[in-house]
Amino acid sequence: MTVHEARIGRHYEDFAVGDVFQHPFGRTVGESDNTWFTLLTLNTNQNHYNADFAARSPAGRVIVNSGLTVALVLGLSVIDISQTALLNLGWTDIRLTHPVFVGDTLYAESLITGMRESASRPYAGIITADTRGLNQDGDEVVSWTRTVMVYKRDAPHDKKYFPEAKTGPMTA
Repeated sequence: MTVHEARIGRHYEDFAVGDVFQHPFGRTVGESDNTWFTLLTLNTNQNHYNADFAARSPAGRVIVNSGLTVALVLGLSVIDISQTALLNLGWTDIRLTHPVFVGDTLYAESLITGMRESASRPYAGIITADTRGLNQDGDEVVSWTRTVMVYKRDAPHDKKYFPEAKTGPMTA
């Protein structure tokens, strides 16, 4: 019997400049997602939650809060880019290039553009990636450059976190 320890994500050594990751999940934006995010962040722009008001705007309907768009696309990229991250170091050049509407499904992909070992943490490396979000029609809705510090494969910090059962290991 083989026990496979809990693990997802990539470590520093698993990346190479030029790699493209088409992140595996898509996420459809619901009306309640947009309304709750907008209210939670105290955004008072009625174009995000008042259908009557938004119908009079150039978009002609409720537009998804851009903060939610960024957060969803970021979240979609985590499994490949930052599942083993210890620190996000920054985002630059965030561009919102196409409106997102309730009912749109978002996807994300990332291109690794840079790598270097951490000068202050020998157990980590720094990855730079360009990420973009696409809707179901292939329209690019958002993009940015992100820098993130991830663990190296031999770092102890992200290992052995799964609890040992008091009743002992599972057996066949």
